[in-house]
Amino acid sequence: MTSMKMETKQYSEDFDLQNYWLILKRRWLTAATVLAATVGLVGLATSMQRPSFEANGRLLVQSNRTTSLTGVGEKVGTLESLKREGNPLDTQAVVVTSYPILQRVIDTLQLKNSKGRPMDPEELSKQLKVEAVPTTDILNLKYSDNDAEMAANVVNQIMKAYIDNNLKTNQEEANKAGRFIESQLPRAEAELQKASEELRLFRTQNQIVDLERESAANINSLSLLQDQLNQARSQLADVARQEQVVRDQLGLETGQAIDLASLSQSPGVQEALSQLQQVQTRLVTEQARFKSTTPQIQTLQQQEQDLNALLQSRVSEAVGASVQVAPGALQVGDIKRKLAESLATLQSQKLGLEGRVGTLAGLQSSFRSRMAATPTLVKQQSELERKQDLAQKAYENLTSRLQEIQVARNQQVGNARVLQNALVPTQPTGRMRLILLAAGTMIGLLLGVAAAFFRDMMDKSLKTVKEAEAQYGYTMLGLVPKFETSDTPTIVSPSADDISPRVIAMTSPRSMIHEAYQMLQANLKFMSLDKKVKTIVISSAVPREGKSEVAANLAATMAQSGRKVLLVDADMRNPSQHHLWGIVNSVGLSNVVVDQSELRQAVKPITNNLSILTAGVMPPNPLAILDSEAMTTLLETIAKDYDYVLFDTPPLAGTADAAVLGKMADGVLITVRPGVADAGSISAAKSLLDRSEPNILGLVANGVNVRYEPDSYFYYTSPREQVSERGEGARSVRSLLTK
Repeated sequence: MTSMKMETKQYSEDFDLQNYWLILKRRWLTAATVLAATVGLVGLATSMQRPSFEANGRLLVQSNRTTSLTGVGEKVGTLESLKREGNPLDTQAVVVTSYPILQRVIDTLQLKNSKGRPMDPEELSKQLKVEAVPTTDILNLKYSDNDAEMAANVVNQIMKAYIDNNLKTNQEEANKAGRFIESQLPRAEAELQKASEELRLFRTQNQIVDLERESAANINSLSLLQDQLNQARSQLADVARQEQVVRDQLGLETGQAIDLASLSQSPGVQEALSQLQQVQTRLVTEQARFKSTTPQIQTLQQQEQDLNALLQSRVSEAVGASVQVAPGALQVGDIKRKLAESLATLQSQKLGLEGRVGTLAGLQSSFRSRMAATPTLVKQQSELERKQDLAQKAYENLTSRLQEIQVARNQQVGNARVLQNALVPTQPTGRMRLILLAAGTMIGLLLGVAAAFFRDMMDKSLKTVKEAEAQYGYTMLGLVPKFETSDTPTIVSPSADDISPRVIAMTSPRSMIHEAYQMLQANLKFMSLDKKVKTIVISSAVPREGKSEVAANLAATMAQSGRKVLLVDADMRNPSQHHLWGIVNSVGLSNVVVDQSELRQAVKPITNNLSILTAGVMPPNPLAILDSEAMTTLLETIAKDYDYVLFDTPPLAGTADAAVLGKMADGVLITVRPGVADAGSISAAKSLLDRSEPNILGLVANGVNVRYEPDSYFYYTSPREQVSERGEGARSVRSLLTK
């Protein structure tokens, strides 16, 4: 659906353009006349102008890299465009034509206008042309004036004023940049000092010398600590396991085993124990000999008690606490004593290893905390270092630019210099005349086209066959191209001595016009397949559409095809058939109907198959004759004697003759000629036909200029050239009729 809409739109646009072109072809004489008049007037005005001289000078405009001062986007003397696609030379071209520079030139040279008053900068700029030479850094200055020497002086003075202005602008920018940098230096220095102090305080507070090396060292230390911690934990586990084995063998707690080992090695305890044992031995011996009441036994018992007390006292001193230990517990063997010593040693080792593990774990936690804080410290240090670097670069940059400013303030070199001074021209320029002539030609073309379209719009007649067909609403049965008598071939029929050359079917058979009438005859035959059409009324909307020629040529064409044809001139108001056929209009239709003259005497044979019944004497009321019973009787009579009867009737505009006769006949054929009838005349004629309700066979377009038609399928090369093949011409006309 979208494709169909696009094709329809494209066809409509092409058709509109084609119509415009056809209008220009129809009204070419009007357009050419207006164009010639416009160009002539412009040429006359140009020839009356005074000669003009053009001076030419050139400026070389380049960027001066030694005058780049600030380095932060503001460059003195550097030609840079704000837009990347822009050309800085275009900007300088506008500067050259600025009013301050032009006013300075006007004041220096005391330029006057044509009225003798001081020239205005706007007037000077109209005669000045400044343009950039492509792919170069050169500005080309052109100035036109009636005085050749003045033209050269103006160009040279403009270049001088521009260079002076450029140098002054550069120096002003240098001073501005210097003041700006001098105001920024203290601030940049303060920023640098502040950034350096912040970095120093950060390193001091966090005890940082070199974070990268410290981070690497921490990783190595943490790995070493982990190894040592694992080793200490392994040793601690081994010592704990040995301790448990010894404790199980000894059957004592760790504290008791330590006390036992300590008492077994105490000389005082062992000495008291030895004495106690000796007393006890003697007491047992004496008790065997004496009674318990004897002094000896009592003395020994007293000694035992004293030694036992001494032993407990020495045990408390050795242990460091008041404890009661049985004397038998103090007597241990070497194995048990060694086991107690081993248990004490293992306990000591265990305590040492536990302390080592705790120390190593604390160091590991400390290193891990430091390493966890290292990324944050690195980030903070990097930000502080970056801030210090930026402050340092800004300070160094401003210091360097300040030194360049001192050079720029003292130099007297700008960005532009004169590449070529303007010389006094010796020959006047003809460019302005050419421009005026070209402009006049363009204006003439526009005015000519406008005049052509205006005249075509004012002409209310129908211009093309399509317009006529659309206005009538009838079928187009035939198209007869426009021709002149001299355009037809010189083939003449033997019986065409007195016949008018306009009867092309008789005077020039086998021509393109003749074939057009053959196509019309064929289409009429197609129209009468259902009902035989023998009597045909041929008329038109207005005069000068060629209905009589169409009737004559169609009758001759039908007769040449072997049909018996009678051509009746029913236009008793303005008869013309007798002129076309070269016969006398003495007795005709009016005589036959009114005077009851013999039909045989009135009918004049032209060929074996073609006869003519002229109009006869002009009656006072032709409509009464055509609308009479006698006319109806005559029509019935001649219809029996001939295969075809053609009636040439008056135009439909203003008369009812054709409508009345058309009601009696089998059909009506309307002749239309592009450029003659207008929409109003056709509307009136169609209204008359609609009221009378005849059988409208269709339209035949006469005098068609095939070159002015939007869709012309005629095989057309020159007016005198015939169609190469008869069938091809018929197919061409048929194609146009079926569109």
